[in-house]
Amino acid sequence: MFLGTTVAAAGVAASPRLPAGGGPEFIIALLTMLDARGRLDDGMNREYLRFLEAGGADGVLVMGTTGEFASFSIKERKQALESTLKHKGRLRVMCQIGAANVPETLELLDHATGAGADSVLVLPPYYYKNPGLDGLAAFFEPVLKAARLPVLLYNIPQLSGAPITAELLRKLSPQARLYGMKDSFSKVDAMLTFLREFPKLKMFTGLAGNIEANLKNGGAGGLTGNGSIFLKETTAVLEAHRKGGDVHAAQLHLNEAGSLLQGYEGVPAMKYALGRMGLRESAVRPPFVPLSEAKRRELAEKLKARS
Repeated sequence: MFLGTTVAAAGVAASPRLPAGGGPEFIIALLTMLDARGRLDDGMNREYLRFLEAGGADGVLVMGTTGEFASFSIKERKQALESTLKHKGRLRVMCQIGAANVPETLELLDHATGAGADSVLVLPPYYYKNPGLDGLAAFFEPVLKAARLPVLLYNIPQLSGAPITAELLRKLSPQARLYGMKDSFSKVDAMLTFLREFPKLKMFTGLAGNIEANLKNGGAGGLTGNGSIFLKETTAVLEAHRKGGDVHAAQLHLNEAGSLLQGYEGVPAMKYALGRMGLRESAVRPPFVPLSEAKRRELAEKLKARS
């Protein structure tokens, strides 16, 4: 089902594939499509990507937090990227390559480059919590030096245990491949501080409620996990910004829609919701489990009332 791409270091392109266009983007952090036995499903992924493309997304992120990356082997992570690249259509493809160690991160970087990804997102090393500035720099620097693609850092310390700070960005700023950051943690004021201090970096927000503020202050747009479910509402915020419409009203509508998933475990709930929206429902990997029957009935009623 998959391409089985083998990437040789000698085959790495000499120049980066920089993102095209000049405006903010709506990128969706993909759910990973699995069959009933929990295996990667290429056909389900193809249908899912066509759905997102038709709904107005500009790009997708493979193997982020919403993609359950930590529950997959290195081989499977490569297969998920290959499937997405095969069926991407017009969508731009970013791949999250972070691992708990440098060698596997470099292996995934090498694969993403050879397979044809447009950019990569790198999570800090996890398990050892709150590493120092020099330790984090020692992790990221070999990745940035080896990169032939634009590299974005992933700020989600509530899960990684290691924040991407302004101090770290300053230390890494001489690296030519440092392209930007996905910020899935900062409140609006902190996000605006990043935007003001690092105007040359592409700063995406991973928090759907921050998209309006990001767009109005020169940000790169939204890179959200719930974008699959609230595709129409998130696209409307970007379109209002692009066309000079009422961005605030669109943001309020997105916020209202997003509240629908409150009280449910995120990944199982989103996979169930996609199934209710006409796609085949994907399985989840441990430690996630499917929603209980009571939760499924409850969420189904909410989704029905929204439609």
